[in-house]
Amino acid sequence: MIQAILVLALGFYVLVKGADWFVEGASSLACYFHIPQLVIGLTICAMGTSLPEASVSLVAAIHDNAQITIGNVVGSNILNILIILGISSLITRLKIQKSTFLIEIPFMLFSTLALLIMSKDEVITFNEGMILGAFFLGYLFYLYFLSRKNEEQEESKHSLLVCFTLILLGIFFVIIGSHLVVNSATSLSTMIGLSKRFIGLTVVAFGTSLPELVTSVVAAKKGKADIAIGNIVGSNIFNILFVVGSVSLICPIPFESHFFVDVLVALGSGLFLWISTIKNQELRRIHGFLMLVFYGLYFLYLC
Repeated sequence: MIQAILVLALGFYVLVKGADWFVEGASSLACYFHIPQLVIGLTICAMGTSLPEASVSLVAAIHDNAQITIGNVVGSNILNILIILGISSLITRLKIQKSTFLIEIPFMLFSTLALLIMSKDEVITFNEGMILGAFFLGYLFYLYFLSRKNEEQEESKHSLLVCFTLILLGIFFVIIGSHLVVNSATSLSTMIGLSKRFIGLTVVAFGTSLPELVTSVVAAKKGKADIAIGNIVGSNIFNILFVVGSVSLICPIPFESHFFVDVLVALGSGLFLWISTIKNQELRRIHGFLMLVFYGLYFLYLC
């Protein structure tokens, strides 16, 4: 068991390091093309920090552990909002842009609702994966038009060679780390006697959400609320539409009835985020405190 825990810790470290390099390289590369901060947060940072979820879920599906996919994705989405945005808003007020409030957060809620509807027959099928993929393409088109608007931009910190090197090394480390995490998490669940649902919703979800945590907290401390909020909202959309959609194209994803409650919690978390920002369009410390309390109650439910 000790060996499995050490391998799991090593896998998480490799995942986080790989995602960090990928985000650094991709963000710098995006700056060469004068892409706004908000778009970088919704695309490069969101997708880069979601690489662990994508890689872990794909590897799990290949190894006939597709049930880890739902736990990983839904657990990560809950953690992203309640823990990561909760902690970030305790550090500083997070101002939410009008487009994020009116379009991106509602689209995140729509994606979660779509997953909830697709779960009624307790399996995510190939055809449903195609639908999720179509929604994801629509989201990418929206981001393309968003990037054409004139917003605040930053200069690249690295040369093109360094950018591409960081991106390639990041992808390589993420792939290696995902294999370590899936294998060790599966072994741990068998040895301890815990369900793969619990492991996916907690241990694996927390480990694969570490890049989002680091990225958003650092962005919040630097006063870059666009990246902090965009990273989380974009990651949640990416997790459902791309990760679940891609895995279901490889094999049907079992959706245990217990996951229905977890998806409802993810939907409720998103609704709380949206409703909390209706008046001032910003997350304050009280919102962050309530988010952490809500996650504590959810964790007690899981236990």
